[in-house]
Amino acid sequence: MHDSGGDAGRVAMFRLNPALSVYVHRDPVDFRKSVNGLVAIVEQSLRLDVFAPACFVFGNKRHDKIKLLGWQKNGFWLCYKRLEADRFIWPRAETAVLMLSIEQLHWLLDGIDLAALQGHHTRTFRRAS
Repeated sequence: MHDSGGDAGRVAMFRLNPALSVYVHRDPVDFRKSVNGLVAIVEQSLRLDVFAPACFVFGNKRHDKIKLLGWQKNGFWLCYKRLEADRFIWPRAETAVLMLSIEQLHWLLDGIDLAALQGHHTRTFRRAS
């Protein structure tokens, strides 16, 4: 593979269904774990339904690898990304599991610091005028 250094003309290869829930396991995991080991973490540590329409996200200690686990109809799929020179900016959270939107997951995969992004605050009003 050759990297010309620019992103012009490149097509996004990987997009997830926006209807999926995304759960990020906060702590690093042993990346020798495959489907069965990650399923055990989802069920035992996170206490979540591994068969739900969801994507479960795991990272390693160096934050240069990420695994996505999900169930679809009749089996699990496992997606793995390894960075060659960079690091994922792992979201900070006080809870064992962090919920993200699919859009936020794609930002994480693209190396964007989710904590630095600030959206508009939700406003509530009692009257329009």
